[in-house]
Amino acid sequence: MERFGYIRAASVSEAVALLNEPGLKSRALAGSTDIILQFRHDPHYCDRLVDISLIPELRRIEQRGGWVHIGAAATFSDVMSNPSVIASAMVLAQACRAVGAVQIRNMGTLGGNVANAAACADSLPALICLDTVANILTPAGGQALPVSQLVTGPNRTVLPPGGLLVSFSYPVPDSGSRSAFLKLGRRNAMAISRLTVAAMGRLDEHGRVAEARLVTGSATPHIERLIVVEQALTGQQPCAELYQHAANLAVDEMIRLSGFRWSSEYKVPALTAMTARVFAQVFEVGEA
Repeated sequence: MERFGYIRAASVSEAVALLNEPGLKSRALAGSTDIILQFRHDPHYCDRLVDISLIPELRRIEQRGGWVHIGAAATFSDVMSNPSVIASAMVLAQACRAVGAVQIRNMGTLGGNVANAAACADSLPALICLDTVANILTPAGGQALPVSQLVTGPNRTVLPPGGLLVSFSYPVPDSGSRSAFLKLGRRNAMAISRLTVAAMGRLDEHGRVAEARLVTGSATPHIERLIVVEQALTGQQPCAELYQHAANLAVDEMIRLSGFRWSSEYKVPALTAMTARVFAQVFEVGEA
C-alpha cells in the first residue's frame, strides 16, 4: 500500500477547500469502514484523506417543514434510531438496521454507502424509494441531485471531482403512507446483500392503492423505481393475488433490464417471494 496523508477538516467549507487543494488527490473520509479495501483495489486511490467525521453539520438529522434532512456523515446507527426517520421512513430505518454488525453500523455512514455505490449497498433502494435528493457542495457552489441520478451503476456516481456530499433530503410521505425493507443474504448476520427490496405505499378512503413504490437492490444494473410494477398496483384492491401479480412483474423487469444471468435461477424465486411479502407488509395492517 502506498503512503498517504491525513488531515481533519473542522467545517464543511474547509473540507471542500482541502478536497480541492492543487497538487493533491484528496478523498473524503467519514466512517472509514471501506478505506482499506479501496486502497487494496487501487494503491493510488488518493494522496491524502480529508477526515469529515467530526463536522457537526454533517452528522445532523432534522425535519424542517415537509422534508427530513440527514447529514452525509450520519452513521447507520444515527439514522435507524432517529425519531423523525422512524416516523416518516421506516424503510430507511430498516435498511440501516440491516447493515453489517453493530460495529459497522456505529461507524459506517450513509454518505459513504452512497458514494461507494456498491451494487449491494443497503441504503440505496430505500433512499431511491423515498425520492431522496443528494445535496453536494463544490467550489462553484451547491447542487442538488436525485440519488437515482447520482448513482449511475455499480461503483459509479456522477459526484463531481472535489465535490463533497453534504446531506440527503427526502419529502415526508403523505399521511397514511407505510414502508418496508427486506434483505436476503447468505446468512442471518453481517451478510452482503444478495437481494433487497424497498417498498412504500398508501391506501385511499376506499381501501384501494393510492400510491405504490418499489425499488430493488442487487437485481438490476441501475437501481431505480420499477414504474411498471407501481402502475399495476395503483387503483387496485390489496390482496394476495395482487401482490403476486406485482411480484411477477418485478421479475419480468429484472430480466428485461439485466438479462437472464447465472444468478437468475436463484433470484427469480427470491424476488418473487420478497416482492409479494414486502407489499403485504406495506398494505396489510398488522403485517409490518
